[in-house]
Amino acid sequence: MHSAILQPVVVLIAWTLVMLVWMLITRLPAMSASGVDLGQLRGTKPADADQGLPAKVQWKAHNYNHLHEQPVLFYAVALVIAFTGTGDGINAWIAWAYVGLRIGHSVWQATVNQVSVRFALFLLASLALVALTLHAAMAVF
Repeated sequence: MHSAILQPVVVLIAWTLVMLVWMLITRLPAMSASGVDLGQLRGTKPADADQGLPAKVQWKAHNYNHLHEQPVLFYAVALVIAFTGTGDGINAWIAWAYVGLRIGHSVWQATVNQVSVRFALFLLASLALVALTLHAAMAVF
C-alpha cells in the first residue's frame, strides 16, 4: 500500500532522530564540563539535568521529549488515514504542514526558545492535527 501521508510520517521520524543526535552532541560535552559522571548516576529525573546543565543545552533535550508526546497522535491518525485510503491530496498536505510546523517548533525551541513563537507554532501544528483527526473520523465512521 502506498499512501502519500506516509512520507511526512517518515520525515518526522527522521527529524526526531536528528534531534536525538543534536541533543547528544550538545548534552554529553556539557555533562562532562559540569562534572557529571554517567557511571555514578542512579535514578535521576529529567528535571535533575535542568538544575546542572545550561538551559540552551537542555532546550534540545526538552524538544526531543516533546517529539515523543503529541507526534504520537500524528503517527496514529496518519496510519488510520493511510489504511482507509484517504492519505493523498488534502490529508497529505495537512500532514506536511504538521511536520513542517513541528520541525520549525524544534529549531525554534532548540535555538531561540522564545515561548510566544514556540506556542504559536505548537498551536498551528495542533490545528493541523485536529483537521487530520476529523478527516480520519469521517473516513472510519
